[in-house]
Amino acid sequence: MLRRLQFIALRILIFFFGISIIWVIILRFLPVWVTPFMLSRKIDAFMDDKDTEIHHDWEPYENISKEVALAVVASEDQNFPKHWGFDFDQIYDAMTEDRKRARGASTISQQVAKNVFLWHGRSYIRKGLEVYFTILIELIWDKQRILEVYLNVAEMGKMTFGVEAASLRFYKKSAKKLSRYEAARIAAVLPNPVRFSIKNPSPYVMRRTNQIVRQMRYLGGQKYIADL
Repeated sequence: MLRRLQFIALRILIFFFGISIIWVIILRFLPVWVTPFMLSRKIDAFMDDKDTEIHHDWEPYENISKEVALAVVASEDQNFPKHWGFDFDQIYDAMTEDRKRARGASTISQQVAKNVFLWHGRSYIRKGLEVYFTILIELIWDKQRILEVYLNVAEMGKMTFGVEAASLRFYKKSAKKLSRYEAARIAAVLPNPVRFSIKNPSPYVMRRTNQIVRQMRYLGGQKYIADL
């Protein structure tokens, strides 16, 4: 009986690895039209008797202003072009800082792994799977693809996912036409896009926007991400 259970567990494990690798390979080339997080937001809205419409418009990387790409890198993960999925210096700093509320140290790659392949929540199982999928996408995708997916699936407002949908809703124009300041304001709300607003920015969002603009200049502008 024990051997049979071990054999079944091994087959399940091999099946999982095979399916997950195929899944990552497929999404290396196809648009990501829906994610588990989008579905969870839709279910939550339905349960709360609120508007369940999801705003999401996929746009390829070449149709998105590089100011937005630079803004999210400057804001969320400045070592993105250099690391292999994990920024260990940021992880160490987050673990050793004496703060009332721990700050996140997730890279853009980790956020893509979490948003595209997993559910949101706190558990060792989910975190372990996040590490696994982060390694997979770093191995199978290139950096430009990872950033392209992030720019298309990240939550950037209530029921609003991706920079094209956010730009159309809040700036009334395509993401390809966004200015540096407009791009920085989108990046400024990413820590909490439900609480913070692109359309009606709080003083905190305005300060953070200015900080991101300065960081974009410090990184050298768009040439910082030109070779992804």
